[in-house]
Amino acid sequence: MSTERMRKVCVVGASGKLGQYLVRHALDRGHDVVGVCRERSVGKLAALADRITIVPGATNDREVIRRAVAGCDGVLTVLVPWGVRQYSSGTAQAVLDHADPDARLVFSCGWHVPRDDQDRYSWTFRASTRIVTRLGRTLRVIDVDDQVEASRRIFASDRRWTLVRASDLAEGESQGLPVWSRHVGAPLLASNLTRRVDFALFMVEALTDDTLVHEAPAIVGRLTPSALAHAGDG
Repeated sequence: MSTERMRKVCVVGASGKLGQYLVRHALDRGHDVVGVCRERSVGKLAALADRITIVPGATNDREVIRRAVAGCDGVLTVLVPWGVRQYSSGTAQAVLDHADPDARLVFSCGWHVPRDDQDRYSWTFRASTRIVTRLGRTLRVIDVDDQVEASRRIFASDRRWTLVRASDLAEGESQGLPVWSRHVGAPLLASNLTRRVDFALFMVEALTDDTLVHEAPAIVGRLTPSALAHAGDG
């Protein structure tokens, strides 16, 4: 799909750090943008409010998503594991169910989401993920396992999806489009760091890259040591 055909884009989770980068990248490409965010977060989009349409509401509210994605050629969804009420999986399911039939769907998550048994994780990564999962559930703040469930639903869908799996994120100037591997654990990814602005850039570029349909690319910053050392491996 060409950029010219991708006219209207919905950003689900537009008020967060990643979401705001997604909005700006989409606007830079000339897309009409609809942003979805919780009502209490609308103020975070004040600098962009005159350039986008804002639909306030919980992103796992099916009616909110139905209204927001109507007529959109692409949907960029930030899967945030807030709380313990199936926020990620509810958001993903609403997008899968209500986006236009031919819409291009791009979702975000972390490396902790496995695509298949070829993904490889170090014991330190597994241990830290278990700690975060248990602590978040105990405090009822986040539910990492629900993000895994959201991804399972995406993988099972026949929609035109891409699930972008990110390394640790940092702020800073863009290093350009991140490089990627099909499997976590590849030497290319060892640096485990991507600029957040470039994570958003990869997601927006994926909207018009049909080679990424039904892929779950694990990304890393293109100027990180591992990316430079293994250039051409991705």
